[in-house]
Amino acid sequence: MAESKTYDVAIIGAGPGGYVAGIRAGQLGLKAVVIDRDPNLGGVCLNWGCIPTKALIKNAEMVHFVQDKAESFGIGVQGVTLDWAKAVDRSRGVVKRMNRGVEGLLRKAGTDVVIGSASVRDANTVVVAGEAGETVITATSLIIATGSRSRLLPGMTADGERIITSRHAVRLGEVPKRLLVMGAGAVGMEFAYVYHAYGAEVTVVEMLDRVLPLEDAEASELVAKHFSKSGIRIKTATKVENVEVTADGVRLTVTPVAGGESEVLEGDKVLVAIGRAPNTDNLGLEAVGVALERGFVKVDDQLRTSVANIYAIGDVAGPPMLAHKASHEGVQVMEMLAGHATHSIDASFIPNCTYCQPQVASIGLTEAKAREAGLDIKVSKFPFIAIAKAVAIAEYDGWVKIVSDARYGEILGATIVGPEATELIHELVLARSAELTADDLVAAVHAHPTLSEALHEAALGVGGLPLHI
Repeated sequence: MAESKTYDVAIIGAGPGGYVAGIRAGQLGLKAVVIDRDPNLGGVCLNWGCIPTKALIKNAEMVHFVQDKAESFGIGVQGVTLDWAKAVDRSRGVVKRMNRGVEGLLRKAGTDVVIGSASVRDANTVVVAGEAGETVITATSLIIATGSRSRLLPGMTADGERIITSRHAVRLGEVPKRLLVMGAGAVGMEFAYVYHAYGAEVTVVEMLDRVLPLEDAEASELVAKHFSKSGIRIKTATKVENVEVTADGVRLTVTPVAGGESEVLEGDKVLVAIGRAPNTDNLGLEAVGVALERGFVKVDDQLRTSVANIYAIGDVAGPPMLAHKASHEGVQVMEMLAGHATHSIDASFIPNCTYCQPQVASIGLTEAKAREAGLDIKVSKFPFIAIAKAVAIAEYDGWVKIVSDARYGEILGATIVGPEATELIHELVLARSAELTADDLVAAVHAHPTLSEALHEAALGVGGLPLHI
């Protein structure tokens, strides 16, 4: 006989949207349950994406330091060995520690966890099929937070051997001699950086005309330059026509998007990083009246679906498909359900981050997008090479760019490429969120010597008066 449980809110999915929603629900006095198929809570981000990749990227950074910079720092290094298996083990250890952290936070909040496959029976009922049998959960409100999975080409199957996704790439048993990467977005570029550091011959294929195509064009150019200089082969404006698994590897047939002769690229494995697809299959959403569009759940600015008491957050609710967006939406929905004042999220206020070296981080409009929109803008770009701290730590390739409204000085967007870009961006996130101007940043005293002085100088540059260039 199925077990029955009743809650104020049931959350399907324990990724960065779902588990954060569960924590906030408990904090606000709501009786909540988080449901997930995987007993290792945290979703793709914690288990197979954001967290293990950042651990591996740190390993890659250390490899590059030893190989490229140690001598200039007066550090003699001999007999260095690279143990990929230990790097993977370290990353999995980080994941397990974070898994325990999520479990503890939900327990502290008083939120229940049910493990199993969920399906929505009606607007207030979720049936969970678990190892011990069926659990029927009744809730006043339902939250769909089921996340996304790697998108594949039509007819393609990721076998984990020759054709892999990011889920496989974080735990390969050994480094392939030749790795082909389909897609030059954040995921593709980060894995290209990691595997090249550990000795793989890497080729990145991108259908659009540049790597990191959503970022500022000059930032894309700088990253591509660094990758090419390091020995990573980059083929942009190139379309994959066919993927063939062979006896000893994989073969891609590619052609220039603009037309021309085909080329065959051979590798031991191909990593498919061409985007992500929402996990809405087999949930029963359409049967209960929840509207979908291209697989994504359609929501309003309060994250309500077409069924009044069902909400959707994170990747499943549409782009930008970012963990921090999901977490913020989880908090937003729970505060609304608890009767607190809240506000909808503007995607242009959400930072984008890419963690390869050099790092790239951005907020709001790029220079090109602002000009396409016909806005009257001022653009200031300040290089890290003019910042003493950057030179002192030998991390000075890159710059900070601020795009501001020419008349009122409002910061419309910003891009940072270079050292610690993914950390530095948050001053500009706050500035944009608070509707600060470049003059407001100029008025804020920035400590010396720090990398953040580059933001201060870029803000000074909006008025045409940077100090150190």
